Amino acid sequence: MARAIWKGAISFGLVHIPVALVSATSSQGVDFDWLDSRSMDPVGYKRINKVTGKEVTKENIVKGVAYEKGRYVVLSEEEIRSAHPVSTQTIDIFSFVDAEQIPLQNIDTPYYLAPDKRGGKVYALLRETLSKTNKVALARVVLHTRQYLAALMPLESALVLVKLRWPQEVRSLDELALGSEVTKPQLAKGELDMAKRLVEDMTSEWSPEDYKDEFEDKIMALVEKKAHEGKIEDVETTTGEEERKTADVIDLTELLKRSLGGKAPAKPKAKSSSKAAPAKKTRKASGE
Repeated sequence: MARAIWKGAISFGLVHIPVALVSATSSQGVDFDWLDSRSMDPVGYKRINKVTGKEVTKENIVKGVAYEKGRYVVLSEEEIRSAHPVSTQTIDIFSFVDAEQIPLQNIDTPYYLAPDKRGGKVYALLRETLSKTNKVALARVVLHTRQYLAALMPLESALVLVKLRWPQEVRSLDELALGSEVTKPQLAKGELDMAKRLVEDMTSEWSPEDYKDEFEDKIMALVEKKAHEGKIEDVETTTGEEERKTADVIDLTELLKRSLGGKAPAKPKAKSSSKAAPAKKTRKASGE
């Protein structure tokens, strides 16, 4: 069974069903690692040779794909570019399927589609045709040099493009190792009738405006309350040469965040016993 990323229960009236949350997808694609072209040693994110600890200049970095443990196949930028799909700036519909045939676990990211220039009438024709036939259009589209499988679906007066996961990215339900008590349950008619009645009693209309992330609202309300009470701390972040000397590697991403006034960096690793400057705490809370 795949590793559970969360364990808890489904609350169903007074009934609790213990469950484990398992990712329905697995990431696919070619993973390029940076290597030092002179020694084939792996290069870290900050262009540091992971074996020697020395910085590697850009011209000495090549891209390799792990073929076996400890063995890489090096590909040139030209070879990589030749493998990219041709960007045609078109959404190529190649088939139509019944809307209910697309499994939930294959659905990825939705995008709205709006008619451009004088395409309104044909746009409406496709939308109405899909709506009346209960079909979705399957298509291929290239976005940022990567090809995606997509589905075009009608949504009220508009069309929506939904990126779909490729079949090899979706894990099989067999990984859950469901037992016969789940796949072939022996349920009494009375149990089913009571469950159905409970569902009917709890049925309501879909009201998305009623569903909010209460954690962030509560945190920000608390921040505002304490700010009005004067409970605000002034935190100075040292960005001079002295702090830089205490870090083995300066994280460029975090420096950019500082410059933009965003999230402050985590504490850098110190060379010696000298302490690094304190990290500035971010104001924004996240419930994710």
